[in-house]
Amino acid sequence: MSGFNLSEWALRHRSFTWYLILALTLAGGLAYTRLGREEDPAFAIKTMVVQTAWPGATIDDTINLVTDPIEKKLEEVPYLDYVKSYTRPGFSVVYVNLKDYTPAGEIPDLWYQVRKKIADMKGSLPQGIQGPVFNDEFGDTFGTVYAFTADGFSYRELKDYAETARAELMRVPDVGKIQFVGIQNEKIYLDFSTRQLAALGIDRNQIVAELQAQNAVAPAGVVQAGDEKVTVRVSGEFTSEESLRAINLRAGGKFYRLADLAEVRRGYADPPSPIFRYNGEPAIGMIISMAAGGNVLEFGEGIHERMRQVEANLPVGINTHLVANQSVVVEHSVAGFTKALKEAVVIVLVVSFISLGMRAGIVVACSIPLVLAMTFIGMEYFGIALQRISLGALIIALGLLVDDAMITVEMMITKLEEGFSLDKAATFAYTSTAFPMLTGTLITVAGFIPIGFAQGGAAEYCFSLFAVVAMALLFSWIVAVMFAPLIGVKVLRPPDPSKQHSGHGEPGRLMRMFRTSLRFAMRARYLVIVVTVALFGLSVFGLRFVQQQFFPASDRPELLVNLTLPQTSSIEATREAVDRFEKVLASDPEISSWSFYIGQGAIRFYLPLDVQLANDYFAQAVVVTAGYEVRDAVRARLEKVLNEDFSDLSTRVSPLEMGPPVGWPIQYRVSGPDVGQVRETAYRLADTIGSNPYTLLINYDWNEPSKVVRVDVDQDKARQLGITSKSLSEALNATVSGATFTQVRDGIYLIDVVAQASNAERSSIETLRNLQVAIPDGRTVPLREVATLRYDLEQPLIWRRERLPTITVQADLVPPLQAPTIVNQLAPAVDQLRQSLPPGYSIEVGGTVENSAKGMTSIVAVFPIMIFVMLTILMIQLQSFQKLFLVISVAPLGLIGVVAALAPTGTPLGFVAILGVVALIGMIVRNSVIMIAQIDEHLEAGEHPWDAVINATMHRVRPIMLTAAAASLGMIPIAPEVFWGPMAYAIIGGLIVATVLTLLFLPALYVTWFRIKEPGREEATTGIASPLHAGAAGE
Repeated sequence: MSGFNLSEWALRHRSFTWYLILALTLAGGLAYTRLGREEDPAFAIKTMVVQTAWPGATIDDTINLVTDPIEKKLEEVPYLDYVKSYTRPGFSVVYVNLKDYTPAGEIPDLWYQVRKKIADMKGSLPQGIQGPVFNDEFGDTFGTVYAFTADGFSYRELKDYAETARAELMRVPDVGKIQFVGIQNEKIYLDFSTRQLAALGIDRNQIVAELQAQNAVAPAGVVQAGDEKVTVRVSGEFTSEESLRAINLRAGGKFYRLADLAEVRRGYADPPSPIFRYNGEPAIGMIISMAAGGNVLEFGEGIHERMRQVEANLPVGINTHLVANQSVVVEHSVAGFTKALKEAVVIVLVVSFISLGMRAGIVVACSIPLVLAMTFIGMEYFGIALQRISLGALIIALGLLVDDAMITVEMMITKLEEGFSLDKAATFAYTSTAFPMLTGTLITVAGFIPIGFAQGGAAEYCFSLFAVVAMALLFSWIVAVMFAPLIGVKVLRPPDPSKQHSGHGEPGRLMRMFRTSLRFAMRARYLVIVVTVALFGLSVFGLRFVQQQFFPASDRPELLVNLTLPQTSSIEATREAVDRFEKVLASDPEISSWSFYIGQGAIRFYLPLDVQLANDYFAQAVVVTAGYEVRDAVRARLEKVLNEDFSDLSTRVSPLEMGPPVGWPIQYRVSGPDVGQVRETAYRLADTIGSNPYTLLINYDWNEPSKVVRVDVDQDKARQLGITSKSLSEALNATVSGATFTQVRDGIYLIDVVAQASNAERSSIETLRNLQVAIPDGRTVPLREVATLRYDLEQPLIWRRERLPTITVQADLVPPLQAPTIVNQLAPAVDQLRQSLPPGYSIEVGGTVENSAKGMTSIVAVFPIMIFVMLTILMIQLQSFQKLFLVISVAPLGLIGVVAALAPTGTPLGFVAILGVVALIGMIVRNSVIMIAQIDEHLEAGEHPWDAVINATMHRVRPIMLTAAAASLGMIPIAPEVFWGPMAYAIIGGLIVATVLTLLFLPALYVTWFRIKEPGREEATTGIASPLHAGAAGE
């Protein structure tokens, strides 16, 4: 590399260069302490929910007049992937899902567009709707969860103490949100007997109107008394249930106490709101999220310190329990990866010291903290926290970042042995290796381009892998050409001539063995090429035996347990099922604790959680086992009990996921215009899935119809009596469900006052027939006089996707099988079923396979950019199409090692492992291009082409072996990791095989391609000195 010499400049300005080394090291150390700590990298949840209520509407009316118009309007939103909806009678929930590649910066504006479009069309929705209400805050992670339980205190007192604790914790720095789960709101009930009111000739609506008038908040005016303003207040508002009981009402010319007409009682919402329990006890859950950009560890410490102060002021009997603590998980994760990083550093240093010697090893050792320090500065500048992906990236980069320093030191040692001075050897290293090293570094970085520039949830999750590796490699080049020569001049010593002539110039036994192997490979070149191609073909065939995977399950100790009852079940029935299951949990000694969410799914206590909808028939438990080691055993026991004792429920026990949330691993969506036909197809599909012995727990997201009571009004008779369908519906609703008509203002709480029929009168259909309905002249008539009641069936809920009714058939798997394997096995049978469907009906694969395909599509889309960048860099370096072909031909051969490493161990090829294979291409091409460049150097020196290939290979064998060893062995600490293991195996296997191929197959291919013949026996004999000397120099 002619022109400006950076190494020479660094040596001329030694003091300033040493200052830079010290300053960067200190700045890097400071940056490391300031880096955020997270469990998972942040990624945008590209989903918004639009909820609308239309009380009293049927499911058909709700779909046709509320859900469908909203879905139509939302189809105009830019970047829309699909719209799906969930409709119950009188209630509509529409999900807006954006495309995977939607830029994160545009999402807030798109949500504004959704709000604006729905506001524009709200006037076309039916009268009487409530909403629409929007929720786009799906990404909030409530990493800290406390449970408040009470012993000897009322629920209201417990709630008051929880509110006090919330006020205290809101003062902790970086607190985002603090919310409660499992809160049961107080209500005051007025239980009327409709028969008693009918006998007394009292209209219930008249009583309600009088109570509303007395409790209304209305201004009474302000008296301007001279210089003063005096506000007038009118008494009469309700302060408690006692004040309600004491009220006298006038009806039919007589006075009655309210307590004589209705039972007035204070209670809680009935049926209850979603319930939260901790270790079997009713509890209030307090969930805490951190503000964006905070340090989880510092935030967690601040919360726990403030919580200790709160606990000190709580009375005996009010207990707090730490349910989820993300800061501990992150601390454990960061500590584990830091330990792995230290082990990797030690491994790389050992490789350096053994192969290069003590002094040269020190130069390489000094370059590692320098590169890491500069990388930490870059991470802080770009806002990359220490989390699962960035920490793994640091370990992957570690094996690669020593490459440049090793090449520089190797070149310096070689030139010192040739008699160069220290300064001259250092500057020569820059002249001869800086450009090939930069080319190699850029090629390796280019291998990570698909990770960095792919768009989508999975790629967004893994982006920091590209960013960290790219920074580390580019900084490693700067260190190798600017700082390593200066350190080398300080540390290295010229060889002692007396020692150098004592046989040190002779190649070692291993080098002689390698040279023999190399000569054999070049002579038997056609055999080597055929065997290599055959092995590659075999690896492509063997790839079908390597299981595919999206992201592996987490290595956290928690298990999620889903209990799904029939969709008509009440929350009380769900609570009874939970009671039974909690006895099972309590009896297992390897379960540390558990929390149950009844009537809803668990809150997002870690980012990749697949959050479930709130439904009365659903409950979800987060079970904390004694550790990752026993998690699978606990899972097996729980599954056995659920299959035997809870066979009437749809159940699932699963570990936590990693990566973007997926849910059930196997999912098929059946869509079509007619619900009956869709249901029939779903049954047939479920039978098809069930025919595979490796599928478990087949279920549907909705299916069975539910009972309804139809009230058929005799309209003629009703008109004669002055009764309308609306007044009848209101009377029935007030009787059966109760109607809130006013509120009691109690401190910071507003307590609804609900009028309803007594429990005996609203508990059966027969009592409804005798319900007394008021008519305008003050009399009442039984409901049976104007209407008949009959049972009927209707859908309790309907899921739609792209405006078609859609049933999702879901299933779990027998471990360790992966979803793509099973989907491939089912494909012929599913295709056969698909072909038998009428026009307009479809079966689509969802779940893990769909998400994985989306992730891969985004990666493959960027492949042309990666190839273009690589080819451009290679052409700048090689300036030859033929040499370009030679370099590229070795790149895919790493697959041989990848399959050899994954197939026998049963390790699945997941999304992260595929990223590793893509990055491997860059590493392989780097070694190949350096080898070709070395051959060119020897040819320019006038050597015979055959000897040039041998000498160049002998010259590069040790650096290539060293860097491959450093990169491969540096992966060993993360090989046992659940998340990084498959990637580590893939890179280790691929790199070992690719290194052997670079050193044996590439020379054989080179001499074949350029038709280089071995010189005659005489010439070969005279040419032996050259490779011998080259081998010595390489050592």
